[in-house]
Amino acid sequence: MHVDRVAELQRWQESGAVWEVISRRGGRVTVALLRCDGGEEVDRFTSDDPDLLSFIGDRSSSEEGFWSWEG
Repeated sequence: MHVDRVAELQRWQESGAVWEVISRRGGRVTVALLRCDGGEEVDRFTSDDPDLLSFIGDRSSSEEGFWSWEG
């Protein structure tokens, strides 16, 4: 089953929660989903989805700015 990680991160941001890049390696990214206060980690995933990599770009977290993305 394909999970749309871009849509997941967009929903996460829009709800006021924070995501953070934990690692970037070999065309893969690991992202942590944090509570709204940027504290406790709720979940984490690793992906090599080109759309996700493009959506994240050079940002290390959602706190570096929200912008509209169309994949």
